[in-house]
Amino acid sequence: MLIRYFFLLVLGFLLSACGSTSKPKLSSPAATFEDGIKPETAARVQSWKKLIAENRNQPAHRQLAAANDFINQFAFVDDRLHWQQADYWATPLQTIVTQAGDCEDFALAKYYTLTRMGMPVEQLRLTYVKALTLNQAHMVVSYYAQKNAMPLVLDNLDRRILPATSRQDLLPVYSFNETGLWLDKANTSDYIDDSSRISLWQQLQTRLRQEQGNESAYVCQYQYRGGNALAGPEQCPD
Repeated sequence: MLIRYFFLLVLGFLLSACGSTSKPKLSSPAATFEDGIKPETAARVQSWKKLIAENRNQPAHRQLAAANDFINQFAFVDDRLHWQQADYWATPLQTIVTQAGDCEDFALAKYYTLTRMGMPVEQLRLTYVKALTLNQAHMVVSYYAQKNAMPLVLDNLDRRILPATSRQDLLPVYSFNETGLWLDKANTSDYIDDSSRISLWQQLQTRLRQEQGNESAYVCQYQYRGGNALAGPEQCPD
């Protein structure tokens, strides 16, 4: 009971993670549209899908490097600038189309890129940490080669994939995936419950299901969402 109470206090604090003063990159209008999608947007989404296809069921080290490098190319932008919300968890498509996100968006995009490559969910967690150098909450992806193994960390602050023991600048707090929620410490991880209590996680699942029904329409709309939009979505299909 005490662990759950402590977790709820920590969760309330950490849901305001990832601050930045970075400004979004502005996109350039395109003259040619197909289903309202700009050619450069379509090319970027296809590059992501090609990355997934080429690395599907490849060795874990190759998948981890491919996902980490691809997502880390995008700009870091605070949610207040990018989505006009205090805290928003973007889908991978939203991050890729807008070419920007904060630490949570980067981690989520890497997580789903890896699962679509065929990596088992049981080997991956989204981990909230305290970034000690920045003195703020931060999210990374943790990869476990085996159960209870020391995880490797995929991050946008330090772009090297390193064991958690080599990231003395990160203090683990809690982690989660589709199967559960854990309270983390330096060398231990205690299962608490399922991840349904995380409302932003549940909202993200809903948007992912919606995208599956009409991906092209959502990709088109995302071009005009967030802080890098220059025009309205009049060219997008209904």
